[in-house]
Amino acid sequence: METVALLVTATLFGGMVLYAFGFAAFVFSALPPDVASPTIRRAFPYFYLFVLGVSALAALLLISGDTVSAVIMAGIALSTIPTRQVLMPAINTATDEGKKRRFQLLHALSVTITLAHIAAAAYVLVRFI
Repeated sequence: METVALLVTATLFGGMVLYAFGFAAFVFSALPPDVASPTIRRAFPYFYLFVLGVSALAALLLISGDTVSAVIMAGIALSTIPTRQVLMPAINTATDEGKKRRFQLLHALSVTITLAHIAAAAYVLVRFI
């Protein structure tokens, strides 16, 4: 079970890093802004579902062996729900309404949350050592 928990946590960490620093950056560098923005907008709900599902699975797998790591993974899962359901639509609304300052603030918050999730998953991975 510990090996599966390690692999699931590593999948979460790698997926978040790849999406945040690879896919999103690539889309904005490879596509014109009028295509990149809607593409990212369509992809983010799936990214958050990935984070939610994989972190919840990791929490379940870790609960019997490492309660601290399980709580951290559950925290990632639970904090992803309002990020996906409230923050992401607010970012989209700010963009649609041309509220650049509001968009910048909300986007900065979403980036901070994602970086915190990545750091938390990294911490859990280090606990396997």
